[in-house]
Amino acid sequence: MIVVIDYNIGNVRSVCNAFRHIGCDIQLSRDPETVERALGLVLPGVAAFGYAIEALGSAAELVKQAAAAGKPVLGICVGYQMLFEESSEYGPHRGLGLVKGKVVALPAEQVVPHMGWNRVDLPGDMDLFSDLGESRHFYFAHSYYAQPGDERARIAYTDYGFALPAAIQKDNIYGVQFHPEKSGRQGLKVLQNFYDLCRRRA
Repeated sequence: MIVVIDYNIGNVRSVCNAFRHIGCDIQLSRDPETVERALGLVLPGVAAFGYAIEALGSAAELVKQAAAAGKPVLGICVGYQMLFEESSEYGPHRGLGLVKGKVVALPAEQVVPHMGWNRVDLPGDMDLFSDLGESRHFYFAHSYYAQPGDERARIAYTDYGFALPAAIQKDNIYGVQFHPEKSGRQGLKVLQNFYDLCRRRA
């Protein structure tokens, strides 16, 4: 079972539906016992960073505890940004601190928000992108982006006038700035890869 953390933010239900589409046993919950039984956690989100962290509330500790125990955690969009230490979006705001780095505004010289399809370039093998080949175009919608500062993290980038960090992998922590649930077959494959790695680690 995979648990999508329930905190009434944006794309939670569409992410659940995408996992169901690939045959995943998925539950939307913030119940501690349910989270403890989960093979992995998903933290989605479409909202301003500060609002999302506030809405997450006590579930933030559940995510931190699961991550510390080695359980795979996947952050999507704002959920990905919340994995980092801090954000300047209407802030400053503290993040979960699972990955070193901060979240900042997209450069003013770029079109903001960044909305549309972009190719993601990999530094080598990354678990979430296994067996995708060249089909690595994903849908983005955001005005802020993460600047990872963790030497142990593997980072994938997309070209948005600069090398924009689009995905991260650090031990059992995974995150994507794009929306896999809105990215067609390749997005579903990313979710399938996460589900598969959760089952392998169980």
